[in-house]
Amino acid sequence: MTYRVLLVEDHKIMREGIRALLDRSGEFTVVGDAETASEAVQLCHETRPDVVLMDIGLPGLNGVDTTTELLRHSPALKVIMLSMYDDEESVVNSIRAGARGYVVKRASSGDLLDALRAVARGGSYLSPHVSEQLLARIRRGDVEPADRHPLLSQLTPREFQVLGMIVEGKASKEIAVLLNLGVETVRSYRKTMMKKLGVNNVAGLIRVAMVAGLAGKIPEAAPSS
Repeated sequence: MTYRVLLVEDHKIMREGIRALLDRSGEFTVVGDAETASEAVQLCHETRPDVVLMDIGLPGLNGVDTTTELLRHSPALKVIMLSMYDDEESVVNSIRAGARGYVVKRASSGDLLDALRAVARGGSYLSPHVSEQLLARIRRGDVEPADRHPLLSQLTPREFQVLGMIVEGKASKEIAVLLNLGVETVRSYRKTMMKKLGVNNVAGLIRVAMVAGLAGKIPEAAPSS
């Protein structure tokens, strides 16, 4: 199976390079390329891509606002933001706009292909450096309190505690030891959270936690549920 990709990038040399990479991969078909937001909206309607690779620094309407506009018309569309910047504000704004991935332009071709594969299959992807920065931010609590976000309000105290440990990078076995639970119990919590939050992998859980502003102050103890 090949996935249909729309390129939105105002630099021709970048578009040509990405197109060549995707053509060689045999996994993706470039169905169009756009230089501006208006072209992106029109081509998205005409070509109906599986994934849009979106430059954050478009002239006029930027990539974040263009993503919002595209998803307003096509909510199921999958968008990956491509950016020169790895600052937290750009990443958070992109994810809040609905992007499922964020790749910095200095990333390798392998990283870009990994991002496209993950997002095309329904997952999420953040460049490793970006992911590390965001996890550090979440642990510091430099984001909005989690209780302001309706998605996380669905979680029980124990699920919230497990999610916090997942965000910190702890594996199921380590979480089980720390919380005095069975490994299968931890995995069950993880599956339940994925169902509640509408994601299908750990990257998706982390993405929701980041968008929601999950602070690093996780309760030391929580009632079981």
